[in-house]
Amino acid sequence: MSAPLAGKVALVTGASRGIGKGIALVLAEQGATVYVTGRTVREGDYYLPGTVGGTAAECDARGRDSGGRGVAVACDHGDDAAVAALFERIAAEQGRLDILVNNAFTLSDDLLEPKAFWEKPLSNLEMWDVGVRSNYVAAWHAARIMAPQKSGLIVAISGFAAVTYTYSVIFGTSKSAVDRMARDMAIELEPHGVASLTLWQGLTLTEKAQDNLARMGDKMTASITQMHGSSVEHPGRVIAALAADPAVMKRSGGEFVTAELAQEYGLTDVDGQVIQSARASRGSPLWKPIAEVDYRGK
Repeated sequence: MSAPLAGKVALVTGASRGIGKGIALVLAEQGATVYVTGRTVREGDYYLPGTVGGTAAECDARGRDSGGRGVAVACDHGDDAAVAALFERIAAEQGRLDILVNNAFTLSDDLLEPKAFWEKPLSNLEMWDVGVRSNYVAAWHAARIMAPQKSGLIVAISGFAAVTYTYSVIFGTSKSAVDRMARDMAIELEPHGVASLTLWQGLTLTEKAQDNLARMGDKMTASITQMHGSSVEHPGRVIAALAADPAVMKRSGGEFVTAELAQEYGLTDVDGQVIQSARASRGSPLWKPIAEVDYRGK
């Protein structure tokens, strides 16, 4: 039996480490050719471990039996020219793109500092530049490949910060913008058979999250720190299931809690645990799939 994602081509942005890396590994394991992007090319360039080359090599290892593999591309998603070159390369080398995971998001160093927005520097807008604007740019390029082929899946990684105050004004605003962007993209992509949706992550035990919990857990929102965190691969399992789902267009335009979709698809985390939804303590998604609503107000 062929792998679920055999022959598929994916791009996961911000995949040197963390959620992006976890997603890339699962997609490769299930047979996809996965382009992984990030700014870290050498260990030591960043205070946490992980490089784009390292992730790609692990993708090769995980995809050995399924035919999946990783392709490392050093890319700053705040650089439009570099992003354009990335998509030109994918089109030239593969001739198609089936999955885009917009995961890259710059987290300002003072994110957890309990200061008001006017007490923090305007440089915090970097979270808008790589986290919102970068999502639009990547989706713009992806759609120009996916729409003509009449298929594709664009996933934006977001979270409960879209409806519940979390960390800072810019952080919450960015997540809200990402969600609305994905929803409205779904409307314009629908005639072309391309799905666009948002996944809401709960606490995910990335390298950065574990470091933050160890150093500054007392500054973090209790409703987050008290969650049972998932591995970085858990959202990858959900995205792989979405990509293999022939009815994925029925979900296009929606915001989905990753833990809830995992339960719908019968998925557990890597340790066999069923990750619980944080909806009750953190809030509920606003946008339903466009197939379920009269989005044009007619």
